[in-house]
Amino acid sequence: MTIEKKVENGKTVLLLNGRLDTTTAPELQEMLIPEFDGGKDLLLDFTELVYVSSAGLRVLLLGEKTAKATGVEQSLKGVSDEIMEIFEMTGFADILSFE
Repeated sequence: MTIEKKVENGKTVLLLNGRLDTTTAPELQEMLIPEFDGGKDLLLDFTELVYVSSAGLRVLLLGEKTAKATGVEQSLKGVSDEIMEIFEMTGFADILSFE
């Protein structure tokens, strides 16, 4: 997986490309959590993401909890139907915010 970071409309955007799984989830966590200290809302762009495992779900949940604790908004965009189905089956569709 690759992660590209940019700022758009006052938000930090992380563009994820590839697979968010056991191997790559720690990389996302390492990049994601410090972003909440900056005070900017965070947008995770899933347009190029093809897969999310339970390890990836754990990082997304950690991000959501950290966002709420710091008053920063975390949202997702470009979520494919396949990944949305995973979010719906696991209840994450009710926890996460989507654009």
